[in-house]
Amino acid sequence: MRVATIIFRLHAPWVHSLKGKRAIVKSLIAKLQNKFHVSAAEIDEQDTHQTIVIGVAAVVPHNAMADSLMEEISRFVEENCEAEIVDEEREIL
Repeated sequence: MRVATIIFRLHAPWVHSLKGKRAIVKSLIAKLQNKFHVSAAEIDEQDTHQTIVIGVAAVVPHNAMADSLMEEISRFVEENCEAEIVDEEREIL
């Protein structure tokens, strides 16, 4: 059994309020949880308007599935979020 984790750092230059940021964060987290059945949360920079940091974690049976799932999630975030992915950290524990 493995735990796959991804941390996304996103930039949304058009956001000028925490309310606007919250809408983006809640939407993306809900989409990730519904589609992939993973745990997801905003994990840093909660008070910064244009920076979004989201952590995603999933329990998987082996490394190959972890790699595949992380690749799918990364593609999904890129295609379904207006914010630009600035950085992505992956880890398999």
